[in-house]
Amino acid sequence: MAPSRSALFSLLLSALPLVSAQECTLQFDGRTPDDFAAADFDANNNIFSPDNVFGQGLSFGQLIKLPNAGLSIFDDGTAPFEVTISDDSIFPLPRQRANGLPPRRAHPGLQLRHRPSTTGVKTLHFSLMKDAARPLNLSHEYQLVFLESNDFSTNQVVLKTGTILGGNTADPDTLQLFGNVNQGNLLFSTAFTAGVFHNFGVLLDFNALLLLHRLRPLEEQTDAIANDVSGQGQFHFGVLKKPTDSAGDITKDGFQEAGIDEGIIFGGIFQEDSSDGCISLSL
Repeated sequence: MAPSRSALFSLLLSALPLVSAQECTLQFDGRTPDDFAAADFDANNNIFSPDNVFGQGLSFGQLIKLPNAGLSIFDDGTAPFEVTISDDSIFPLPRQRANGLPPRRAHPGLQLRHRPSTTGVKTLHFSLMKDAARPLNLSHEYQLVFLESNDFSTNQVVLKTGTILGGNTADPDTLQLFGNVNQGNLLFSTAFTAGVFHNFGVLLDFNALLLLHRLRPLEEQTDAIANDVSGQGQFHFGVLKKPTDSAGDITKDGFQEAGIDEGIIFGGIFQEDSSDGCISLSL
């Protein structure tokens, strides 16, 4: 019997050819040219949408920093950028600005609602690094990378750090990759080491995962894991800071301290078509 859409499984990576990024067909490329300026995020640039800013009166040129952080293993003629949040990074708009209402949130918006990025077999690559000058407050939960369903009812895959709301976080200084939040499955975790890029590759068979992670180079970390990623939707890369002391609805309750100046450095964001078994690794 053929598997349903919500129960597909991916092939193991070890059974697939490992080639360079340039040899795989790109589905989308979120890497920014090394001559990109922060103001370029405010213009139509065929990489990120300038219209997906969360924060009253803010533009991406005000949120984006261009750090001297070196290159991730996925960058090739491209350069990392940093997403920052402040007391003005408030979503939804123009809700109350009192502490805790609503969560701090800001991210460049890759407009990837078109179906090809969330169908078939795709491999999502991205890298991220801490900014020692803009540390996160790890008493909060942060979402850094996530795929949100088209009806906004769930995140099918989400990378988090900090103290997970409703969870038992032994060490908040950890990167934790969860599957569909309606299922609550932790797929992978690793210490969030300072001063280095953490490089991820997530093979999405829609609906299955194979995770790759290592500081350098990438190595296989899991077998294929069943995970419901139906519902298509949009990929997000940035900083979503949830409040503490929330009773359940983070848009209506919880606490956010004042004086926020935090950021995460991103590099090497791209997705490739792996339907023919093509997967990129930087060796």
